[in-house]
Amino acid sequence: MIGGVTNSGEPTDPIVPAPSRVVAERFGLDVSALETTLGTALARRADFADLYFEHRTLHSVSLDEGIVKKANQSISQGVGVRVLAGEKTGYAFSDELSIENLKLAAENARAIASTDDGAQSVDLRGTPSAPRHDLYPVESSALLPKLADRADLLARVDREARGFDPRIKNVMAQVAVEDKVVLVANSDGDLIADHRPLLRLSVSCIAEDGDKRQQGSSGGGGRVAFEFLTDDAERALAFARDAARQAIVNLDAIEAPAGEMNVVLGPGWPGVLLHEAVGHGLEGDFNRKGTSAFAKLMGELVASELCTVVDDGTIASRRGSLNVDDEGTPTGRNVLIEKGRLCGYLQDRMNARLMGASPTGNGRRESFMHYPMPRMTNTFMLAGEDAPEDIIRSVADGLYAVSFGGGQVDITNGKFVFSASEAYRIEGGKITAPVKGATLIGSGPEIMKRITRVGSDLALDDGIGTCGKDGQSVPVGVGLPTIRIDGITVGGTKA
Repeated sequence: MIGGVTNSGEPTDPIVPAPSRVVAERFGLDVSALETTLGTALARRADFADLYFEHRTLHSVSLDEGIVKKANQSISQGVGVRVLAGEKTGYAFSDELSIENLKLAAENARAIASTDDGAQSVDLRGTPSAPRHDLYPVESSALLPKLADRADLLARVDREARGFDPRIKNVMAQVAVEDKVVLVANSDGDLIADHRPLLRLSVSCIAEDGDKRQQGSSGGGGRVAFEFLTDDAERALAFARDAARQAIVNLDAIEAPAGEMNVVLGPGWPGVLLHEAVGHGLEGDFNRKGTSAFAKLMGELVASELCTVVDDGTIASRRGSLNVDDEGTPTGRNVLIEKGRLCGYLQDRMNARLMGASPTGNGRRESFMHYPMPRMTNTFMLAGEDAPEDIIRSVADGLYAVSFGGGQVDITNGKFVFSASEAYRIEGGKITAPVKGATLIGSGPEIMKRITRVGSDLALDDGIGTCGKDGQSVPVGVGLPTIRIDGITVGGTKA
C-alpha cells in the first residue's frame, strides 16, 4: 500500500478530501494503479519519483464598456510523472488518466532521468502523511454562485467606479474563480490530496480630461468564498472606488523627478519590489547553481539590521497559501533574513536534497504539465517600530511610492527596474503632488542595506499577485510595512 491509506481505503490520518476518495472519484483510478506507476518510474536507478494529479475548473466573467461581454468555463485534468536521478529530472505528463498512459508517462520520465540500467527496488514505506493545516475550508458551492449573480456584481462595480468621478470613461472588470483538486503520490510512500479554491476580482478604470488619459487598477481575492466580495464590507465596491481614485490622481500628476533621492515605500502591495528584487534570489535552485546574488552568503549581513524577511505559506485564506506544496510537503513559515542576516533559502525536494537541506514547502508548479521548482508563497518584511507619519516627516525631499506596475530583475546581480503606478513627491516632510513616469532603479542587495526606517504598519496585498518564473505562473502574496530607503536612483522625465 501507499502510506496514508489503510486496506479499508480510509486515510490513517484523516484529511479533506480523503486521498483514497480523490483517487477513485476524481481521477477514476485506485491506489494499486499509483503503486504500479511509481514502480515503473523507478525500474532503473533513480533517487525519487512522484505523481502529481490535478483536476481544475476555471470560470471567468468579464465586463467592458458597461457590458458583460465574456463568460468562459474551462476544465482540465491530467497527471505529471517526475523521476529524479542526481541532478537530472525526467518529466512527462498526460491529460488522459488511463493506466496505459500513466505507464507510458512513467517510462518516458524514467528514460530522461536515468543513466544506469541497474534495477532498483521500490520501497513504499507506508508512512502516513497528511496536511497539517486546513487553511481554506471553502465548499465549491460557496465559491461559485450563479452566473447572473457574478454578472450583477460586475455591473455594480461598473456603476460604483463611474459614480466616483464623471471623468471615469470606461471600466474593465473580471471575476475569476478556480476550483482545483490535486493529489500527490511519491516513492517515499506519501499520498496526499488538497482542494484549492481561488477567487480574484480585477478592476481597471480609464479616466479622461481633455487630451489627458490615465489608468488606475485595483482588485483582490484569495482562497475564499464568493461572499468575500459581497459581504458587509462590500470589498468589490471598495476595489472599484480605489481603481477610479488612482486613475483620477494620475490625471493630475506632474512629471516625475529624476536622480538619486530618498524613497518611502507604502505598506502592502509595494512589497512586490521585495518579492522580485530579493525573494527570487533566495530560492534554492539559484543558490545551488551559484547564480543568485545571495549565493554563499548564508549567515552574512545582507540587509539593514532593521529588516526581517519571511515567506509564510500558512496564512489562512491568503492567495499564496497552501496546505501542502505541489510535492506534498506541508507549507511553513520560513524566516529568510533575520535582523539583516541571511538565514534561509526556499527549497523544493530536489534542491534541498542536493544542498543537504530540508524541503521548506515551496515546491510549486503551474499545472500538471510543469515540473515543480522552488517558489515563494506569501513573502513580506516584518513590521518595525516607527510610526508611518514619522517616516514621511523624516524626508526633506524625496518620493513616496504607493503602488507598482511592471518591473524587471536580473537574478544574478539583483539589479531591478520598477515602474510606480501611483507615487507622490515628498517636500519638507509632507506628501505633496502626485507624479507620473517614476521608475525605481537599483540592486536588491544594495537597497536592503539602505533601509533606514521600518514602520509599524505591516500590510499584505489584497490578493492580486501572480509570479512568473521559467515560463510558469503561480499565485502569490506580498507584504511590506512603510519603509524608507536612502539614496535610490529614481528614473523620471524631469531632471
